[in-house]
Amino acid sequence: MTDKRTRTNLVHGGTKRSQWNEVSEAIFLTQGFVYENAEQAEARFLETGPDEFIYARYGNPTVAMFEERMALLEGAEDGFACASGMAAVNGALTSLLRAGDHIVSAKALFGSCLYIVEEVLTRYGVEVTFVDGANLEEWRAAVRPDTKAVFFESMSNPTLEVIDIAGVAEVAHSVGAKVVVDNVFSTPVYSKAIEQGADVVVYSTTKHVDGQGRCLGGVILGTKEHIRGVVEPYMKHTGGSLSPFNAWVMLKGLETIALRVRAQTEGALAIAKATEGHEKLNRLIYPGLPSHAQYDLAQRQLGAGGTMLSLELKGGKEAAFRFLNAMQIAVISNNLGDAKSIVTHPATTTHQRLSVEQRAELGISDGLVRFSVGIEDPADLVADVLQALDAA
Repeated sequence: MTDKRTRTNLVHGGTKRSQWNEVSEAIFLTQGFVYENAEQAEARFLETGPDEFIYARYGNPTVAMFEERMALLEGAEDGFACASGMAAVNGALTSLLRAGDHIVSAKALFGSCLYIVEEVLTRYGVEVTFVDGANLEEWRAAVRPDTKAVFFESMSNPTLEVIDIAGVAEVAHSVGAKVVVDNVFSTPVYSKAIEQGADVVVYSTTKHVDGQGRCLGGVILGTKEHIRGVVEPYMKHTGGSLSPFNAWVMLKGLETIALRVRAQTEGALAIAKATEGHEKLNRLIYPGLPSHAQYDLAQRQLGAGGTMLSLELKGGKEAAFRFLNAMQIAVISNNLGDAKSIVTHPATTTHQRLSVEQRAELGISDGLVRFSVGIEDPADLVADVLQALDAA
């Protein structure tokens, strides 16, 4: 069988067994590798063949298994695993861009992503133009003949704005620019960004891939030529590669990601339906509801609403804090995509470095709560949210 389906690849894809034929993938916890002779060492430094390794910063058997499985899941040719999601974002952009290059970016970005684009890239001479990611006309007006790349979150954090990957890709490719997509909120289970026109796809695998609050990780996916020719030289020399142990944890997470993400989405939809129009809310944001501004796009691009929703409480920060403190199942944290439900107040945590004006422009009010739905029973989650709204 050469054309296996997603859930089969998530369990078996990329597996490399040692001479002992272990069932669970092995952790090769080593920094380096021994050569049979000096000639072999010389040859390997000139060119590494399949299943040949030099140093853990360059590659590792466990990490290679994870990279191959992620590439199979996303429909990419290759991938490079990174120490964290932000190492992946930084590596994907910095390896591609040089002083004097121009990039167009959606302005609705996670705080650390915004820091990379707004502070790091410009510090080294990259020119940045920010646009409203949902407005294709702004993308068309912003790209130039010298635009090297465009960058956006396919679903923005935390206001869940869905960006038209195919539409932006068409605009970018018309001037020869690469399309770099942070695909975390869309998840690799629902989104096939490569098929939709993305050239480079980035995930924080800390989120849904691990999905159980254990390890940091990230991955950059794309063509073999781009990953090995552009990304790998930058990442292996700057030290942002993934540890073998974390890669092993991520491999175990991939075995169940499809089951977890679909259960999380079921819970998110149940909460959204139960709370839409609630008297304590100014608005409920969930791409799986027809009331969402990009509902039709979300259905075409993802086929589902995803695992995240946001609730804007009347009464601002005080009401939001009462809501968070009253939750009995969901925990307060700043991670997402976990098996446990997590609630976050973006204005005072993940997006606190933004000015009041910037947060207002992005729709991040003091009453906004981001809800990452876990795999708990949807009925229990709905009951917990409703009682917390009463307390707010």
